[in-house]
Amino acid sequence: MADALTVDIVAPDHVMWSGSASRVIAPSVEGEIGLLANHEPILSILKAGTIRVTSDNEKHEFPVTGGFVSFDHNTITIVADPVVPDED
Repeated sequence: MADALTVDIVAPDHVMWSGSASRVIAPSVEGEIGLLANHEPILSILKAGTIRVTSDNEKHEFPVTGGFVSFDHNTITIVADPVVPDED
């Protein structure tokens, strides 16, 4: 994958997803952020929503309630609070 992004999405107690991707979309408090290779560096707070990762021909979605995203040198680190399903 040319100009691949290195992505790590972690929760406080486990790794949610880690790998290479071509695009990541995250729900920032300032609006959705779309990250592609060679994007300018950012650090942003996440709001409740869904992180969407495009990797090769696969798409992954991670519902979150908050966290933050950091992007620098084609490396994305997302520390997120995942949505926890209700236990009945």
